[in-house]
Amino acid sequence: MTEPLSVLLADDQTLVRTGFRMILGADGIDVVAEATNGTEAVEAVRRTRPDVVLMDVRMPEMDGLEATRRILTGAPGEPRVIILTTFDLDRYVYAALSAGASGFLLKDVTPEHLTAAVRTVRTGDALLAPAITRRLVERFTQRGSDTAALHRDLASLTPRELEVLGLLARGLSNAELATRLHLAEATVKTHVARILAKLGLRDRVQAVIVAYETGLVSVGTREAARQPTEPT
Repeated sequence: MTEPLSVLLADDQTLVRTGFRMILGADGIDVVAEATNGTEAVEAVRRTRPDVVLMDVRMPEMDGLEATRRILTGAPGEPRVIILTTFDLDRYVYAALSAGASGFLLKDVTPEHLTAAVRTVRTGDALLAPAITRRLVERFTQRGSDTAALHRDLASLTPRELEVLGLLARGLSNAELATRLHLAEATVKTHVARILAKLGLRDRVQAVIVAYETGLVSVGTREAARQPTEPT
């Protein structure tokens, strides 16, 4: 039997909330609360403790970025946050991913992709579409003298872990990493988990951002491997 899954919807458009509630409900996902702005979203998370928050970027009173920051403060049992946006190349989306959001969805997402995304992040995985995430990072990353310190010192990583992080940032899935490095996929998963733990990161999305912001991967770098278009 599938374990119950609860979601909070935060969007100032009634039609968006209604449509998403119907889609999620039809797939057995419980919408425990709705919010029309970031302030309501933060309060509703504290009250209902959902597994996942679907967070609109642009809302009145408090936007989705600030709400995400307040929700993901390290409190026990914090939910996973998926950012909702109309534009994939949105500075707010990049900032929200840096703040700890587990991924983002365009509002015209298909019902199947919406429910799959919610279930994906609930398990602790990132909603990572590498090609789009990389485009976001390349457009909005601006390295300064103190950027690396912001995300820990990469010197804590072994040479193999640095290699894995670099390839991960270029969009390779675990299976593709395993093929490239001639490793078992389980070994790759172990390397990724250790990278996240050492750098204090939530998931692969933040790892991609760190790889660019610290200069491990240069803006404009391209990877020849196939770029998946679905969550990994």
